[in-house]
Amino acid sequence: MGKRVCVLEDDPGIREIIEFLLSEENYEVSGYSNINDFMLNAKNAAPDLFLLDVMLPDGSGLDVCSLLKSSASTKNIPVLMMSAHAGLSEIKNNCQAQGFIAKPFDIYDLLKRVDQQLQA
Repeated sequence: MGKRVCVLEDDPGIREIIEFLLSEENYEVSGYSNINDFMLNAKNAAPDLFLLDVMLPDGSGLDVCSLLKSSASTKNIPVLMMSAHAGLSEIKNNCQAQGFIAKPFDIYDLLKRVDQQLQA
């Protein structure tokens, strides 16, 4: 199996598309719809990349990013943030994510950005 990606996205349609696209590229994908499930399971999944939505039903993906970047076990794992609302400057000011993907996103751009982070 390929590299592992943890996806935190509350919209089931978007999450399923991302999971399908990444699986087709031989990534092992774990998808979560809320912060609680993500925090309970994601660290144990030992991912190579986190892909996080900003606006979630039980909090902010920016806060999750900050927690991941402040934890010794996850601080070196790349984080890509996704949002239809937040801008790049807000992302950079609120967490140390390696990148930002605006929604709606181009599927090829998403795959390219994930590939770039995992080859870095």
